[in-house]
Amino acid sequence: MLDANLSPESLKAACIMAYEFGVPVLFEPVSVVKCRRIAPVAEYITCTSPNEIELVAMANSLSPSVKYNFHTIEQFKEKADTVEYIFQMLSPAMFFLLEKGIKLLIVTLGSNGVFICCKEHTNFMKDQHKCKQTPFSRQLLEKMDGCFPSNNLVNLCRESSSRTCVFHLPAISASVISLTGAGDCLVGGALSALCAGFDIIQSVAVGVAIAKASVESEANIPDDISAASIADDAQSVLHSAKVLWCK
Repeated sequence: MLDANLSPESLKAACIMAYEFGVPVLFEPVSVVKCRRIAPVAEYITCTSPNEIELVAMANSLSPSVKYNFHTIEQFKEKADTVEYIFQMLSPAMFFLLEKGIKLLIVTLGSNGVFICCKEHTNFMKDQHKCKQTPFSRQLLEKMDGCFPSNNLVNLCRESSSRTCVFHLPAISASVISLTGAGDCLVGGALSALCAGFDIIQSVAVGVAIAKASVESEANIPDDISAASIADDAQSVLHSAKVLWCK
């Protein structure tokens, strides 16, 4: 993972090194201003995790002519209508970034959840037997074993090399104490799950569950995270995951 706090020179050097060794790169945007540092290195980026405004800013930094916009979210009575509205607004920017070579977008939407946007045979899933399991990831795998309704969704991305898919994962209701650190926990949790052998959608669901634990804690990163609690919340997210687009 590389974040936009790095200088442009350091960012490019790290991206080139990762590319030469075949290592996927996740670009963490950090802020609306700093996220524009993706422009010179977009060809090396495998995945990025912007919020709505950072997504549009990154697309605009790579687009000399067409400019993308994001307006204030209109909240509808039905959550599904709000999510569809946001998708229609953000899809041009998401699809543009995929055209620029980024394989996976994890777009955070606050209380409206997360979009996962991927193209072609996007699969970073590791062989679980070859993964270096931590005690926590081992517990998580055991508790979630056989509870993966997302497999059919992920297979949609593997059926055709020309297919682009967008999935929506909902947020989980939480007793909010502090929002600081939630985004970092989501990304860190998702990356940790990927390294443990979960697939993309499962990994983001784990990230959403850990983000919930973060907002319910006074600490930016919760000191005590229960594998059982994370597994329950991740399964709740997976059961409500939906395909928004797959063409």
